[in-house]
This record gives sequence, structure tokens and C-alpha cells, in this order.
Amino acid sequence: MPRLAATVYGRVQGVAFRYFVQIQARRLGVSGYARNRADGYSVEVCAEGGQADLDTLLAQLRIGPPGARVVRVDAEWPSATGEFTGFTIRT
Repeated sequence: MPRLAATVYGRVQGVAFRYFVQIQARRLGVSGYARNRADGYSVEVCAEGGQADLDTLLAQLRIGPPGARVVRVDAEWPSATGEFTGFTIRT
């Protein structure tokens, strides 16, 4: 099972971006988390699931919800750990 580790930059805090990611991830059956980063302008997303589902999630991260303005998405594909049960929002 693959793992997506992504950082999304731009106007992505204060615009319900994490909730958008949670909805998309749950719809795709992907587990993991989304959380705001301390820099104030990025969100960290870690997700595990099928490759096609993660590719779809990554495409959605590049778009974001209405009100967001995604400038850049850095994505890595480390080894999956199987540590997640569901998709959560972390603080």
C-alpha cells in the first residue's frame, strides 16, 4: 500500500482546507491526517491507500476548496506504515 506525504502551500489556512481534504480522503477510502503547519501558510497531508486513490487525492490538493489559493504542492512517496485508521484532522 502506498503512502502520500504532501505539503500544500498558499492560502490554505483559515479556508476549511483540512476539512476539504478530510472529505475527499474519506470519499476515496484513504486513511491518514491533515494539519496546519506552524508557518501559517501551509498544510501537511499524510495519507495511505490505493495508488489511484492517492493520485486522485493529490490532484484535489492542487485545486483545494473555494476560497483557497494553492501555490505549490510538494509530494513524496515514502513507505506506508499502516498506522492509520480513518482520516483525521490534527491540530
